[in-house]
Amino acid sequence: MSHHLHIHPSVDNGVRPGSASFEGGALHCHCPDNKVEVTVDAQCAHNHVCGCTKCWKPEGALFSMVAVVPRDKLRVTANEDKLEVVDPSAAIQRHACKSCGVHMFGRIENTGHPFHGLDFIHTELSNDSGWAAPEFAAFVSSIIESGTNPDTMGEVRSRLKELGLEPYDCLSPPLMDAIATHTAKAKGVL
Repeated sequence: MSHHLHIHPSVDNGVRPGSASFEGGALHCHCPDNKVEVTVDAQCAHNHVCGCTKCWKPEGALFSMVAVVPRDKLRVTANEDKLEVVDPSAAIQRHACKSCGVHMFGRIENTGHPFHGLDFIHTELSNDSGWAAPEFAAFVSSIIESGTNPDTMGEVRSRLKELGLEPYDCLSPPLMDAIATHTAKAKGVL
């Protein structure tokens, strides 16, 4: 019924499980040569499809697919000079290739941010298999801001559930709890 929706190329034909023994891999931009390469020495966590308007999405996809890795496990290993920050005022500094536009990683520089120390990556930029599977869908209603017809949102949420990606209009409950816990500790409430 809703298979004509292009959620994301990595999940449109079903969510593939990751590997418990996977320990990372290389991400590459879409340039035909002199590719930016980012090497990640860890399995990713909290992989999800994201409907926000800031994340890089493959052509024709309604959602991006984004995960986090420890900041100290990510390094740029080729053509770093091709990277630039897309929006210096954003909480997540998205480092994109100046040539092809692909976002290679996102970094939070604000040490007071709940997710400081985690870098955001798009695992589909890797040819290595075994990355953790996406677990949920975040900021689902935001795809309307990208031009999706609001009348199709029931169908979009239904397809996400069919794929096993629980749709949220924020982050998943454990991540929202982590943000609230960080805020409470910063305020001295906890």
